[in-house]
Amino acid sequence: AAAAQFQHLLGEKRGAGERVAVVQLTRPKARNALCDELMAELSEALDALERDPGVRAIVLTGSEKAFAAGADIKEMQHRTFQECYGGNFLGHWNRLASVQKPVIAAVNGYALGGGCELAMMCDIIYAGEKAQFGQPEILLGTIPGSGGTQRLTRAVGKSLAMEMILTGERISAQEAKLAGLVSKVCPVEKLLDEAISCGEKIARHSKLVVAMAKEAVNGAFELSLTEGNRLEKRLFHSTFATEDRKEGMSAFVEKRKAKFKDH
Repeated sequence: AAAAQFQHLLGEKRGAGERVAVVQLTRPKARNALCDELMAELSEALDALERDPGVRAIVLTGSEKAFAAGADIKEMQHRTFQECYGGNFLGHWNRLASVQKPVIAAVNGYALGGGCELAMMCDIIYAGEKAQFGQPEILLGTIPGSGGTQRLTRAVGKSLAMEMILTGERISAQEAKLAGLVSKVCPVEKLLDEAISCGEKIARHSKLVVAMAKEAVNGAFELSLTEGNRLEKRLFHSTFATEDRKEGMSAFVEKRKAKFKDH
């Protein structure tokens, strides 16, 4: 019902127990180009899903032709340096990266510029076999501005990131899989179901412990190995304060299926 208020998004709950929320970008005439209004709607939708206790995982997708073909160039064409710097342009676009619940990107078609950056803010990327990834901002006389230079380099390494960003050339879904940017390549028609299936697998586990695991993995991108290991140990120790850790280990020893209650 809440999705009815959005102009550029569609939403539904899928999977067993409807615990997986699917959010679809819908600006078909612009190949889902990311305008300010769309990104504001996405932030609002993510806030609502964070508050929804029934949602255990989120799938973000676009159309078969485009996940998102980039930022809306017409919208930013006439901006000045003063407007960008003074207003922290694109600053609010990072909301997706701070979502506590797991987010899976289901990418078909183009994921270019801001679209590639949006996919990389997700925790897991599944790609349709015809998907294309790229950071072509150099062709427009600018550079990525929403994490592209940072997340792409961490995902695929310096050499490939430099090549993509300095030439503006795209890579295929298969190349993205080999480079470590995506975890799975699927037939176009099966992509969304595969992403939902992944969300369902995550939804079976303790919501608390899933959040801890996500925090630990994200820490690997921000911290030194020593600090990262220290964070992991703290979070690991923290699981021993939960009923779900007791239940999980008891179920294993007793050779039965665990029944997690998020406590």
